Amino acid sequence: MSILVTGGARSGKSGFAEKLTMKLAGEAVYVATGQAFDAEMKQRIALHREQREAAGYPWATLEEPLDVPELLARLSGGEVNAKGQAVLVDCLTLWLSNVLLSVEAEADRQELVEREISRLVQSVQAFRGTLVLVTNEVGDGIVPEYALGRLYRDLAGRMNALLARECAQVFLVTAGIPVELKSREYKL
Repeated sequence: MSILVTGGARSGKSGFAEKLTMKLAGEAVYVATGQAFDAEMKQRIALHREQREAAGYPWATLEEPLDVPELLARLSGGEVNAKGQAVLVDCLTLWLSNVLLSVEAEADRQELVEREISRLVQSVQAFRGTLVLVTNEVGDGIVPEYALGRLYRDLAGRMNALLARECAQVFLVTAGIPVELKSREYKL
């Protein structure tokens, strides 16, 4: 079962996703996509690690900033299921940023990133086990001033919509309050 957790920055989505994962499985693999390029990001990553450790839950942390689709393919089924582990990926918008910046200078960067999004969606479709994905709703804010920012916003929106279609449950977290959306979907 795959679950998508989305919301704005500092909405409480990561905390909710962690608690949900802990409820769903006795132990889990935490896939961290963030990269510490500056002191502030190093502090954020350290704080997240400390919070997980303080929870007393058996997290196995794997850092994967770029090839999340391949990592999910390796984690699907097999040993993860044998141990009854869930997999939590936090966060896909950081992963998307990493992927976009890795091909920023390429003329066909949009197509390259869309290909990676397709790989991600395929790995979620094929995943056997409990998978919780965290992402951001970046399109709720202002229109970015720069072309790269607008491309990122558009790609994140498409990625989120594609993943929401594949996931059994989709939660929107706003002001620390999670609301399950998929069961409330209005179908035309």
